[in-house]
Amino acid sequence: MNKRTRPTAWLSLAALALLSLLVSACSTSGFAGMNVPGASMPSSVTAASIPNPNADVDYSESDLKKIYLAGGCFWGVEAYMARIYGVQDAVSGYANGTGENPSYEDVIKGDRGFAETVEVTYDPERVPLDKLLTEFFKVIDPTSVNRQGNDRGIQYRSGVYYTDKSEKAVAEAVIAKEQDKYNKDIVTEVLPLENFYMAEDYHQDYLEKNPNGYCHIDMGILNEQEIPADGENGTSAAGVTSTGEKSAAATKSAGHIVVDQADYPKRTPEQLKSMLTDIQYKVAVEQDTEHPYSNEYWDTYEPGIYVDVSTGEPLFASEDKYDSQCGWPSFVKPIAPEVVTYREDTAYNMIRTEVRSRSGDIHLGHVFDDGPTDRGGKRYCINSASIRFVPLADMDAQGYGYLTSVAK
Repeated sequence: MNKRTRPTAWLSLAALALLSLLVSACSTSGFAGMNVPGASMPSSVTAASIPNPNADVDYSESDLKKIYLAGGCFWGVEAYMARIYGVQDAVSGYANGTGENPSYEDVIKGDRGFAETVEVTYDPERVPLDKLLTEFFKVIDPTSVNRQGNDRGIQYRSGVYYTDKSEKAVAEAVIAKEQDKYNKDIVTEVLPLENFYMAEDYHQDYLEKNPNGYCHIDMGILNEQEIPADGENGTSAAGVTSTGEKSAAATKSAGHIVVDQADYPKRTPEQLKSMLTDIQYKVAVEQDTEHPYSNEYWDTYEPGIYVDVSTGEPLFASEDKYDSQCGWPSFVKPIAPEVVTYREDTAYNMIRTEVRSRSGDIHLGHVFDDGPTDRGGKRYCINSASIRFVPLADMDAQGYGYLTSVAK
């Protein structure tokens, strides 16, 4: 009897020990899918599916600063903070513990008091510290003691660790505002940085290398981020780029161009107001019309594509552009039929067909039946302010490589 029950008991203890270890460390994707009472589930939006607005920003002349943020498993915090516009780099590591050069195994034991922390290097001219911290607080529970998401232990406490005393006041002011959102007290530490050790290589850019890896952070929040109109990342005024991952895969599978709407999420009215220039907003949102022959793309005929200024969704291609002598960009058709929608427009005592973008639902222009008969007979008369031109040479870098065949 004892010989039969002892192995079972031993296995039960081993299973409990394994579960304890998993709970005390950044979980794997398999564990993240378990039904853990009280634990938040990871977002279905992966870090790899969110474009990094800092990818093409030149920070060489910037006066960069550093702040150290602890918010649970550093895999997600690193990937999230790296995608905040104005962040030059984000590095996973261990901070404010005792002893030197801890390993991951040392940290998860908890007896040395290290916190999984991300070193955030940022440009305060592009993202002031108070804004950076406000973005950080969007993805953590600052009232939770030694726990974020599925992970529990002192190494998963939340904290803001500074190297300049002036940063303490900024952090405390942000926390005071955040406190109004909670019934419980915020327990996020605001302390001087005592030490910081870079984590092992396999932890760096973990979610880039493992897109489906565990993450306790809702990466979808990044879709709400406001990018300044004068951003230096080589994208549209709205700062919109896309990996085009779903579209590229669908295009390859189907053997013809497929533009997946999920690659180009719609922006909120508030975002559009801050992202677009005055003329872009008036035309795209308020349905105004530019003057002929004095808009940006009426006489542009370089190889490339034209995308929705608010979402980055590809709309028209250079191979379909022609000189209609009307003073506005004119095309014989969209890149794919599904990327535009149509409405009847009865303004000015006329009956016209308005053309709108599918994902962004912004005003593009109108379509007429006086186009080249040998090319379908349509003339898509489009406002330059509603579109952005992506030259052929830049298409691959901006996530439009799957469309190079139409950029002629």
